[in-house]
Amino acid sequence: MAYKKTESYDEATTRDLASAYKDVLRLIGEDAGREGLLRTPERVARAMQFLTQGHGHDPVEVIRAAIFAEKVQEMVIVKDVEMYSLCEHHMIPFFGKAHVAYIPNGYITGLSKVARVVDICARRLQVQERLTTQILEAFREALSPLGVAVVIEAKHLCMMMRGVEKQNSVTTTSAFCGAFEHEPTRSEFLRLVSSSLS
Repeated sequence: MAYKKTESYDEATTRDLASAYKDVLRLIGEDAGREGLLRTPERVARAMQFLTQGHGHDPVEVIRAAIFAEKVQEMVIVKDVEMYSLCEHHMIPFFGKAHVAYIPNGYITGLSKVARVVDICARRLQVQERLTTQILEAFREALSPLGVAVVIEAKHLCMMMRGVEKQNSVTTTSAFCGAFEHEPTRSEFLRLVSSSLS
């Protein structure tokens, strides 16, 4: 069976956004009627709905949809989760990797849910600091684990394309709760995240 990509958008929202982006093109000195830009307002309207769709989803409910009882209390880490978001200050992308860990307290969730939670929280107008804590809070609320750790490493195009124009800067944020607030557990997590097991 052939792959078929499906996306759905609110048509009224698409229409209103496209109208606004047509005005943006005019205001920056472009001709919205030229061939290359004829469908640009509609494309951008759909892209913005996709890039901010996390506003309409609850990451806690995503985790709760796949909770399994397990008598384990060993650290679960999903690292190098690709992450793309929009800076709320300039609406320019920032992107990188999220590393998420939790220590179960009787319950685990599906591994794919970790990536889904990162996507939901990232696909909002964001700052990296808040994104980091939102991911942590989702796992803390949904699973009541013994601890949660989140580290995000990202490059911000608002620092690379404009402003200070620093091409090699990387921003790292972290959030820890529970067992990860204690040095041995935190150190184990950071060591495992930074090492290659292959």
